[in-house]
Amino acid sequence: MTKSLKTPVGESSAGAQKLHRGLGKRHVQLIAIGGAIGTGLFMGAGKTIAVSGTSIILTYLLIGFFAFMVMRAMGELLLTQLDYRTFADFVADYLGDKASYFLGWTYWMSWIVSCIADVVVCGGYIQYWFPDSWLWLTALFILGLMCLCNFFSVRLFGEAEFWFAMIKVVTIVALIVVGVGMVVVGWTSPNGVTASVRHLTEPDVFLPNGVFGFFAGFQIAIFSFTGIELVGTVTAETKEPEKILPKAINSIPIRVIIFYVLSMMCIIAVTSWPQISPEASPFVTLFALAGLPAAAAVINFVALTSAMSSANSGLYACTRMLYGLSTEKLAHHKFGQLSISSAVPVFGLIFSVLCMASGVFLLFIIPDVMKLFTIVTTVAAIMVIYSWCMILLAYLAYRKKRPDLHKKSIYKMPMGIPMTWCTLLFFAFTVVIMVFDYDTRVALYGTPLWFVILEVLWRRRKYQEQRREIIN
Repeated sequence: MTKSLKTPVGESSAGAQKLHRGLGKRHVQLIAIGGAIGTGLFMGAGKTIAVSGTSIILTYLLIGFFAFMVMRAMGELLLTQLDYRTFADFVADYLGDKASYFLGWTYWMSWIVSCIADVVVCGGYIQYWFPDSWLWLTALFILGLMCLCNFFSVRLFGEAEFWFAMIKVVTIVALIVVGVGMVVVGWTSPNGVTASVRHLTEPDVFLPNGVFGFFAGFQIAIFSFTGIELVGTVTAETKEPEKILPKAINSIPIRVIIFYVLSMMCIIAVTSWPQISPEASPFVTLFALAGLPAAAAVINFVALTSAMSSANSGLYACTRMLYGLSTEKLAHHKFGQLSISSAVPVFGLIFSVLCMASGVFLLFIIPDVMKLFTIVTTVAAIMVIYSWCMILLAYLAYRKKRPDLHKKSIYKMPMGIPMTWCTLLFFAFTVVIMVFDYDTRVALYGTPLWFVILEVLWRRRKYQEQRREIIN
């Protein structure tokens, strides 16, 4: 038998307050969709296509498939016990407190660095309209807005994320419709390129930079899917999670096909691979070819809302992860206290915002927005891979320790244990190939420092606990 949770779902350490189940079906569905459409799709699509060629379609299918397997494992575990607040809770049950401590704080840090990147990029987008504005000030302004969205109630967060995600969905659907229309009529661009599906089947552009070009697209693709696991942090605040969670997870494959595969196919079919610039958004290029004079401004606005959506979701994930760690006594007890009026983990929110705000001032050290974005997103991608792997390891432990729960499960992971091992091996491979690219190699070599810090803090924590037991 696994150990029971120390604190029932929704209660603080004091046991007096509860998280509100204020998220409905439409909120969770759009949060799941928003999580599947990350900033990396708008920011890094041009560079990824330029490096990988048409094989980028296979890249997104591969990453999407294995990310879906992680979500299926997470979904089965979360629904075995509705007392679980986040996936850190079932990791604590099946892998122990130390594993939960490492996972919870690593996942929190992955969102901290992601949000730093997002708000910095938001500041850069705002400079499109206000070029004389101070980048660090506009970034802090965006962070303040996200703090307000998360401060008052979970429903306000849900509404904000609903509309942020809706803008992304409408834009990508519009791009697909426009792209298909241009291919059907045989649109010819001013530079003489005719839109055609033949651009997708040209053998020379499948692997234009060889197999390493194909592998180079993995890091951006993984970062693009960062946030897909967010549905695992909203379970405690979702109405009827046993009905809504499976629907949200099961819709991931169709979202991958629509938002990633079809959009990439339309961009390449209309533009052709040689005409896609790694320095410009292919979304802007396609709309510009369609004769939309305001394409740059429109896509700039969409990219701004996409980055705001990611930051909004990340701040939510940070505060709920700290809340879960606190109630498990793996973080300061203040992080488990909820505001009286809105039941929001206000201390965790404030702490996370302050950490993000301090990160914004990295702009004074690295003033290049894209360079800073590349560094922090690579670190975030590595930490997300770690978090996904911990979910999978917890699933393996669950299958070994609680076969009775698996037998009764209403939402079993397809191919169970064999598929879990295949997914773990795939993610291990994605980490290994990061060694071959300079930018990802620097982040990969630097990331272990974070785990050294966690190990030191964990040992210090256990030492203090032993001291208190001796004194008592």
